[in-house]
Amino acid sequence: MIMADVFKILFPLLGTLISFVCFWLLLEAIFPGAVERARRQYEHHALRTLVLGVLIAGPLLSVGFGLLAKGNPGVKALGFVTLFALVTMGLLGSTGLTRHIGHRLSSPADAAQPWRRVLRGGIVLSLTFLFPFVGWFLVLPLVLVTGVGAALCAAWTRGGAPPRHRRTPPWGPRKHEAGPAQIPGDRGKRFPARARRVPRRPGAGAVPAQAARFGRF
Repeated sequence: MIMADVFKILFPLLGTLISFVCFWLLLEAIFPGAVERARRQYEHHALRTLVLGVLIAGPLLSVGFGLLAKGNPGVKALGFVTLFALVTMGLLGSTGLTRHIGHRLSSPADAAQPWRRVLRGGIVLSLTFLFPFVGWFLVLPLVLVTGVGAALCAAWTRGGAPPRHRRTPPWGPRKHEAGPAQIPGDRGKRFPARARRVPRRPGAGAVPAQAARFGRF
């Protein structure tokens, strides 16, 4: 095998891997919210993402390739659009996987530049595609299929409300919290402040009862 044959194989592979990483970075920049929701699906519901991706991507692939096999140009265009939409959904959902991988391989620079998580995870994930047979016929299809499921789950959870943070009520701390007029260890039981006795000075008039009770004139 001469060097020209090596370059014919090497450069297309490198270009494909670079294209994957660039697509993931592009989708991270355009749809950061959807990517984050897809990442949470990979983190908490990986099996559901896989099952949903298989159920949706399998029939759509069959329909798309079936339409491409027809002779009518309009039907072929419809099949191309179907496959293009399916691949786009797979890339969008798999961007969440790259962010999840980059989040696990965290770096101090991620706080200022969050897109580095996708870059780092995308490089790691795309290099796994080079592994003979396993990367070609198992990892790459599995990533795109689960990406379809993650994208659909991210679209369904789009309207979910963010978690609310509990706030301290305006009337004071809770029972299990120690307040200024509480004694720790008594489970939040409050005791009224005792009235301070005000001594009577010689020659002074009678101290009012209310002032004697609260220690103020």
